Amino acid sequence: MRQCLALLLLVFALPAAAQIYKYTDASGNTAYSNQPPNGTKAETVELPPLNSVETVVPAAPPPLPATQNQNQQTAATYQVLALKDLPQDEALRANNGSFTVGVAIEPRLQPGHLLQLIVDGTPYGQPTNIPRLQVMELERGEHSFSVQVLENQRSIQQSKTVNLTVQRVHVGRP
Repeated sequence: MRQCLALLLLVFALPAAAQIYKYTDASGNTAYSNQPPNGTKAETVELPPLNSVETVVPAAPPPLPATQNQNQQTAATYQVLALKDLPQDEALRANNGSFTVGVAIEPRLQPGHLLQLIVDGTPYGQPTNIPRLQVMELERGEHSFSVQVLENQRSIQQSKTVNLTVQRVHVGRP
C-alpha cells in the first residue's frame, strides 16, 4: 500500500507534459509509471489540468503631492520624535565642544529609516540607525538642534528645533 501511495505522489509530482501509465505488476498490485512496462498491458492515465494562480502585481501607489501633503502623510510615521538629554533653560557645558544627544522615538525606528542630526539648519555627521548622536568639537555659542528621519536619503519627518547655548572653556594664550 505504501508503494502505491508513493507511486501516486510521484505521478502527481511529474510535469504535466509527461505521459502516465497504469498497469498491474506480477504480484497483482496496481502500479504507475512514466514509461510503459514491457510485455504487460498498460493503460494511459488522463490527469486533470494542474491548478494555477496568476500572479497579480499590486498597483503602485499614486505619487504623493509636493511637500505639504507629503509631510502630512508621513507625520504619523512616528508619534514621538524629539531630542533628549539636553539641558533645558540653561547652557550646555562641554569643555571640548563634544557631547551626545539622545533621540526619543516611538515606535522604534523602522528598517530602512535613518536618523540625521541637524545643527544650525545643516545636516551634521552621518545618518545612523542608533538613537544616540555624537557632536564633536562644536564652537561655543547659541546653536539650534533637531533630528530628521530619512528614508532613501529623503527627510520624511523632523523633530521640533531645540535652541541651546554651548559653553566651552576658552583657553587664552599667555
